[in-house]
Amino acid sequence: MNENGVTVHYWASARSAAGVAAEQVPASTLAALIEEISRRHRDRDRFDDVISTCSILVGETPVGARDHAEVTLHTGDTVEFLPPFAGG
Repeated sequence: MNENGVTVHYWASARSAAGVAAEQVPASTLAALIEEISRRHRDRDRFDDVISTCSILVGETPVGARDHAEVTLHTGDTVEFLPPFAGG
């Protein structure tokens, strides 16, 4: 579907902080992706703070505590940023 990189989805407060629900980002690692979205949204209040608290999924797989530089991304992958949610 996406020939230009990775599809990034932002949920809840991450969506509000980014000002968009989704975007396409060329990146070969999660670390590179985070660096690029931080650059893109550097003028948005709280973006980096909100993103730093998010759980991250690559496809359906949680990243957890893995080193972001070690998480390889491929064209067409989906990365989701999920902020902490209250309730259950």
